[in-house]
Amino acid sequence: MPIFHISEEQPIFPDPSLADDQGLLGIGGNLDPETLIMAYSEGIFPWYNEHDPILWWSPNPRFVLFPGDLKVSKSMRPYFNQKKFDLTLDTHFKDVIIACSRIPRAGQGGTWITNEMIDAYCRLHEAGFAHSVEVWSDGKLAGGLYGVSLGRMFFGESMFTLIPNASKFGFISLVKILQSKGFNLIDCQQETKHLERLGAKKLKRNVFLELLSENYKLENLKGKWTSWL
Repeated sequence: MPIFHISEEQPIFPDPSLADDQGLLGIGGNLDPETLIMAYSEGIFPWYNEHDPILWWSPNPRFVLFPGDLKVSKSMRPYFNQKKFDLTLDTHFKDVIIACSRIPRAGQGGTWITNEMIDAYCRLHEAGFAHSVEVWSDGKLAGGLYGVSLGRMFFGESMFTLIPNASKFGFISLVKILQSKGFNLIDCQQETKHLERLGAKKLKRNVFLELLSENYKLENLKGKWTSWL
């Protein structure tokens, strides 16, 4: 499959089904809020290393979690019953994405969350489409995650933890909140054992795109989600 060039001035994305076997679809473009929203609405997301051009991906299969399929292990239940962590939404977005960028990843020598990406998603947050979950322990940020919301789908980007199970607490809490708000799907993008244990599973790209096309008809819940707790 060819890798498509995306214009920086007027980015237009090709059909996601044209991505190569690894899910790589295009190169170039920009990270303006409008471009990111267009990409996510078509099942495409950016992922690239520092000093590389912007790369756009649409993997097949997609790794997703339907909120009703969430699995909470017995070992996690005391964290909720005993309220071992505090939770906030959209109060420290930049701190969360920076913390995600600093967490070492197995098999990765650096981070894909570059300063360019941090600035781009902070702009998307200010536009009301990107959101963060903050997990606190003794008044200090212990874990969290961030992602993008369109319609009733949440597109998870990255998470971090400084204390065992803090990010898992944040993710489980977010799934429950999103389910209460009528969200239908959480896009996890790439398969991980961690998310699989929480109930995520593979979904063929064409099925994912069908769900996405229906989601496009729904109102975006823009703005900060601080009052959702």
